[in-house]
Amino acid sequence: MNLIKKYVVDIRSIFFISVLLGIQLDIDAVLAESLDEKGFNLAARSDRSDRGFGDSETEMTMILRNAAGKSASRTLRFTTLEVPDESIGDKSLILFSTPRDIEGTALLSHAKMLESDDQWLYLPALKRVKRISSRNKSGPFVGSEFAFEDFTASELNKFKYNYLKQEACGSLTCDVIERIPLYENSGYTKQIAWVDSADYQLRKIEFYDRKESLLKELIFEDYRIYEEKYWRPHRLVMKNLQTKKSSDLIYGEYKFKVGLTDIDFVKGRLPGLR
Repeated sequence: MNLIKKYVVDIRSIFFISVLLGIQLDIDAVLAESLDEKGFNLAARSDRSDRGFGDSETEMTMILRNAAGKSASRTLRFTTLEVPDESIGDKSLILFSTPRDIEGTALLSHAKMLESDDQWLYLPALKRVKRISSRNKSGPFVGSEFAFEDFTASELNKFKYNYLKQEACGSLTCDVIERIPLYENSGYTKQIAWVDSADYQLRKIEFYDRKESLLKELIFEDYRIYEEKYWRPHRLVMKNLQTKKSSDLIYGEYKFKVGLTDIDFVKGRLPGLR
């Protein structure tokens, strides 16, 4: 009889523990789902805070620094056409004006989501337009620490998100979000992004290479607001933590709604740009 009672008690104990474990597993699943959702919602809030600008243009200076600190500079113009549909990425055009050996070099980008971005590079010395293949987008853009994909990679629906934590970032408080690229052939396995909780702007991104090692760090500085709603950083610093090289992008004043259309962002116009 005592043996039977002990058996019944053991069975009840196992059942009780199983129920508790089942509940814990369900809680963990809900928590994981909520962190994914929170990460996406924070990223969406940051991305959508910028919607509605239409088009923009600005002059920029690119400064390249090697590991020894020696620098070289380039000047360029950067134009963007917003595509209101979030399932389709924006269009952008970079055109170099100095130094003379790369004057007229242009990069045209049509951002995609889960597919590879459409990108074309015009090389005036060769007088031809070269399509950037999907497997080459992780390569350096004109010798800088910025990859081709860095110029379109912040589109909201390119990533799976996971909320990590909240912490101080300088004088601000930032939400830290993991971004896993969903598009094929990305040069990164993941990115860790810091988004400030006041203005919802990116402050830093860490990029992890295909070996899952920390490769680069991008810092966003000197934010300014336009038309009381469009925030723009005026200095981007990309540091390669493996090679110790770095590249700065220093932006001039932005102009919005300058009248750009799809016609300004077609491949056939690249050879005529100056």
